[in-house]
Amino acid sequence: MRTQPDIHEHWRRSQRLTFVLLVAWFLVSFVIPFFARDLTTITFMGWPLPFYMAAQGALIVYVVIIGVYALRMRAIDRQYGLDEEDRG
Repeated sequence: MRTQPDIHEHWRRSQRLTFVLLVAWFLVSFVIPFFARDLTTITFMGWPLPFYMAAQGALIVYVVIIGVYALRMRAIDRQYGLDEEDRG
């Protein structure tokens, strides 16, 4: 049986992970595009940097955020005995 402090620690770590990844999402979605006009002088693979970031870079970051969340949450769940495979 899980103790109350274990459940609270699991929830605290889950919230911290979610907060960090939401900050990364916010930076990619709102902060970087806000400064896009200032970045038009920089080119990447022949394209203006803001165009490349919108077309490819942001999507890559979103997929990485999803992957990091899945891997870290699985590790956190296993650490506290809440993984679905452990219940089976």
